[in-house]
Amino acid sequence: MWSGAPAKRDPDFMLSVAPQIAANRLKGQRIGLLGGSFNPAHAAHRHISLEALKRLDLDYVWWLVSPQNPLKHQKDTAPYARRVAQAKAIANHPRIKVLDLEQRLGSRYTIDTLRALNRLYPDTKFVWLMGADNLIDIPRWHGWREIFARAPIAILDRPHYSIRAPLGKAAQTFRAFRIPVYGAKRLADKTPPAWTFLRIPRHSLSATELRARGAGWIIDG
Repeated sequence: MWSGAPAKRDPDFMLSVAPQIAANRLKGQRIGLLGGSFNPAHAAHRHISLEALKRLDLDYVWWLVSPQNPLKHQKDTAPYARRVAQAKAIANHPRIKVLDLEQRLGSRYTIDTLRALNRLYPDTKFVWLMGADNLIDIPRWHGWREIFARAPIAILDRPHYSIRAPLGKAAQTFRAFRIPVYGAKRLADKTPPAWTFLRIPRHSLSATELRARGAGWIIDG
C-alpha cells in the first residue's frame, strides 16, 4: 500500500511516474480517471472516454491500468505489460493517456490511488469515471464511501444497467449528492461527494464477453 513518502522526498516524483505529462500543466486541469484491469482494453473503453471528454468538459482522460484487481483472480488476468500495450493501441487519442501509475505507486485499491493524486496534485480537478455496472459493485470496494468523498464521480451508462444501477446501495446512500445531467459539465468543479449518471449512446462490447470468446486482443501475449 502506498504511503505517500516518495512524493515528500522527491518533488519531481510525478514526472517519473507520468513523464509524458509536465507537472506544471496539471494545475487547474480537468482530468477524468478511468481505472480497471483493461483485460483487454477495447473499443467501449475508448467510446466512454470520448463521451466523458465531451459531456464533462474534461481536458484529458487517464486510463489507470490496475496491476491486479483485488476482486479478480490473477490467473484470469493477462500480464501487465500486455494489458498496458493493448490499452495504448486502443486509446489512440491525444487526450486519452494510458498510465502505469498504480503500479508505480504500489496502489492496490482505488482509494489509495485517489489519496495519492489528491496529495500530489491538490490543484488538479479529478473526476472518477466508471460504468453503471460498477455503481452496483462499488460497495464491495475497499473504502468505497471515501471514494465518493475524494473525487466527483461520473457514471456512464452500460447495456442492462440503466434501471438497476441508480437503485443500488451506493446510489441510494449518496442520492442527495446526485447532480442533474444538465450540470454535468461543471461536475469537475464540485466539492465531493458529487456524482452524475450519464445516459450515453451504449457500446455493446465488454471485456468479459471478449475473454469468453477468446477474442479482443490485438497485442500478442
